[in-house]
Amino acid sequence: MIKRRSVFLFLLAFTFLASCSLSHQIQQSAQKRILNDSALHTAHIGISIYEPATGKRWYDYQGDKYFVPASNTKLATCYAAMKYLGDSLVGARFESGKDGAMELFPSGDPTFLHPDFPFQPVYERLKKATVLRWNLTGWQDERWGSGWSWNDYADDYMAERSPFPVYGNLTKAYLKEGSLQFLPAQKLVWPEGQAPAFPKFSLTRALNENVFYGTPSTGLFKTTWFPMRMDPAFVSKLLKDTLHLQNVLTFEAPPGYADRGNKTVIHSQSTDSLLRPMMHRSDNFFAEQSLLMVSNEVLGIMNDARIIDTLLKTDLDDLPQKPRWVDGSGLSRYNLFTPQDFVAILGKMRSNFGMKRLREILPTGNEGTLAGYYKSDSTFFYAKTGTLSGVVAISGFLTTIKGRELIFSVLVNNHQASATQVRRAVEGFLQTLRKRY
Repeated sequence: MIKRRSVFLFLLAFTFLASCSLSHQIQQSAQKRILNDSALHTAHIGISIYEPATGKRWYDYQGDKYFVPASNTKLATCYAAMKYLGDSLVGARFESGKDGAMELFPSGDPTFLHPDFPFQPVYERLKKATVLRWNLTGWQDERWGSGWSWNDYADDYMAERSPFPVYGNLTKAYLKEGSLQFLPAQKLVWPEGQAPAFPKFSLTRALNENVFYGTPSTGLFKTTWFPMRMDPAFVSKLLKDTLHLQNVLTFEAPPGYADRGNKTVIHSQSTDSLLRPMMHRSDNFFAEQSLLMVSNEVLGIMNDARIIDTLLKTDLDDLPQKPRWVDGSGLSRYNLFTPQDFVAILGKMRSNFGMKRLREILPTGNEGTLAGYYKSDSTFFYAKTGTLSGVVAISGFLTTIKGRELIFSVLVNNHQASATQVRRAVEGFLQTLRKRY
């Protein structure tokens, strides 16, 4: 009995010392590659590395501290979408009336007439209607997320959120045979007394309407995508012209009212065909609409604050630190997550959905937003990046040279170096981790 106890204590001590040694080794690498890097010595940094097979945290440096996560926020959105949107997206719900009339209940699906999705079952069904009434009772949100920079309204990465997106809520401005074209068509205004200065000009869009102003410029105009102002009147006209309908009507109700009922469902695309580009190119619009679709399916209304509150009280109530989560994309600096939070969310995704599916959704080395990085780690490294001014984030999965599967999160805030410098420093640290253990 005494001998067995001695062996047990020896093994326990050996395991403890090995664990301390491992943590110490990683600490030395972190100091060399990140913490003491000249590009990062004034930055705030959080690191968490976890091995799910053993349930052990290999290394933690300020892993319980809050950071602005940028597009790592999309990991929380992706988790919710994978859980609640099923295999196929609900493109819309509808109810048929007399003489070909249809009442449409939008779901927030961003794929309707989006150029990335040639298969359009919702469009084919709507073409059979004569009169369309689209019901906005489920829309209970704003066009922009909480804390978004409103003066970015004309940039394509900040397309407006809406209950029934069309063309990705973007318009394409381009030159064709010496004249400016919009797809879909928009109104163009030039300063009084000035003729169009093709091809040397620039465009701006009015804040609250789809009116574009041309201004002579020294540079050549290049094809540009602009967010559209998706107010109900504009969307109704757009649908009428696109679908060649007799009329399109809008039904709006007082705040808080929603009537989805037992309607016929039209499915549009496979869910993962939306989530893959959302994560590979960090598509803000797809992320925002995905969270609104989750809200629509779970709560019967589209409201990001309501669904976030619900998710944090249910599926994500066991996160190590309760995050401040305010949008689906990470555009807002109001978002605050910890590295340990992202490790926990990734662990849930791994347990609930399996790595096979996650490898199809997340980019690997030299793919998507990881293009040019982790080239030698392709298929051993799957992660989501995040970037804002002064913010670089990366969280994901890596398999070490010895076949150990790890979940990691590295969040960097308030750096004043170039994003490339920071990414390279983090890349060096994670590659050392992968190749050494």
